[in-house]
Amino acid sequence: MQSLDVSVLTKVNTWLTQEKPFWFCTVLATWGSSPREPGSLFAAVDSSEWVGSLSGGCVEDDFLSRIANHEFNQPAQVIRYGEESPNATITLPCGGILDVLIEKVTPNETTASHFATYLHCLLGHDTRVRTINTQTGQATFTEVLHNTPAVNWLVDENRVELRTGPARRLIIAGYSPVAEYCARFAISLGFEVIMCEHRAQEQALCHIEGCRFEPTFAPDFLLQAGSVHSHTAIVALTHDPRIDDLTMMEAVTTDAFYIGVMGSKRTSTKRAERLQRVGQLSASQMGCIHMPIGLDIGSKTPAEIGLAVMADIVKAYRKPNI
Repeated sequence: MQSLDVSVLTKVNTWLTQEKPFWFCTVLATWGSSPREPGSLFAAVDSSEWVGSLSGGCVEDDFLSRIANHEFNQPAQVIRYGEESPNATITLPCGGILDVLIEKVTPNETTASHFATYLHCLLGHDTRVRTINTQTGQATFTEVLHNTPAVNWLVDENRVELRTGPARRLIIAGYSPVAEYCARFAISLGFEVIMCEHRAQEQALCHIEGCRFEPTFAPDFLLQAGSVHSHTAIVALTHDPRIDDLTMMEAVTTDAFYIGVMGSKRTSTKRAERLQRVGQLSASQMGCIHMPIGLDIGSKTPAEIGLAVMADIVKAYRKPNI
């Protein structure tokens, strides 16, 4: 499974090759409780062909019914969901408010190139600022400046600026029951999940819908250009030191925001000694590795350990200084 927004851009690029016009929606702002954060994506050709999510149900249903009624014909516009006012079409059950940018996209060479660049960014190859004129619908990409916010809505200037960069990715070194649960949880959280498994016997067990499998030794995969970017987490969950240790040695040389390896406190102490002695890892590199991996929730079963791992990864991503 790709992250949800990568799936949206992948589908959008397919529609463009098929010369299908579509509506492209971006969450600009939220107030109160909301299941999707600013920058989240949704796109639709019509009420029967769509991809992505804005709210988890009610907003999407209303939007699809309104495009069926031909209500969104402007090149670009911003609508608000959830506010109790005469113009509000629905009230969100959670009590939140959602501002959504809607772009009506016509297939041509310019839009095909534009959305190909967008997907290129989400796959970790670049980071740009996407600027949209909310009156004309004209959209361009520019270089990212220092401290560029994820979403910058300049209402008075009829302009929206969106920082577009890598989607969250999880690389799992080797299959195990814990790795399977970890992958399933990660997929449900919107991560692009890649499982590297070079062992023939374990490859036969790798049947997780939506997970990308690489029949490659994980440390070798990490060395490939483009495999790891700043929104990547790398975990080793096999209990095989030949896989787990070597993965850690390569992982600490990457830009991954999270690196972790499974094992008890005793096992982790022995691994730390090996990584320093054999791998020659520095103190700062050792400090990048979460071992034992995962939040301490008293987990025992593979499912519980997988949950603890993903909880720790989300914590590191959302609150990196904690």
